[in-house]
Amino acid sequence: MSGEGLISVDYEIFGRVQGVFFRKYTQAEGTKIGLVGWVQNTEAGTVKGQLQGPYSKVERMQEWLKSTGSPKSRIDKAEFKNKKTIESLEYSSFSIIK
Repeated sequence: MSGEGLISVDYEIFGRVQGVFFRKYTQAEGTKIGLVGWVQNTEAGTVKGQLQGPYSKVERMQEWLKSTGSPKSRIDKAEFKNKKTIESLEYSSFSIIK
């Protein structure tokens, strides 16, 4: 990789994001970009997870989560927190947690 640092960020997406294949599309997009992490539905009707990877790729995924999502989803709000620099990736792939 280039000299770009690795970061980790937690996210939560609000809106119509359950029952519209949001997790599947998030996993596919994260994998395509080259990130690792996870995604899951919450009891509150949101989708949350964690992204890890090079700074520019995480930023690209954050934009996707804020504005694109799955075709049938409606994104009202995207929250990102606990952004931090990491030494190495803590996951080997992008997974969906049931």
